Amino acid sequence: MEAEIHIASVVVYVLPAERLSVRSCIEAVPGADIHGEADGKLIVTLETESTKKTLDIMDAIRALPGVADVVLVYQHAELASALEQEVQQ
Repeated sequence: MEAEIHIASVVVYVLPAERLSVRSCIEAVPGADIHGEADGKLIVTLETESTKKTLDIMDAIRALPGVADVVLVYQHAELASALEQEVQQ
């Protein structure tokens, strides 16, 4: 079976007092990137090999002290080989 790439965008709702700790924990996760923050929210993308792995990471983030919730905004899955193809314009 060919490998897949799963890309998800999530919003992490975090208590202001725990923001730096939560940021640090998310930044330590392979495939997780923080793209911005405002008003107690972190905008995060996750790049994983499966839906299960994406959900596992979301659950782990949700379990961090100071995290109120993690909400999936967007998810896309594609065969890894398709992402390696050159785009024709």
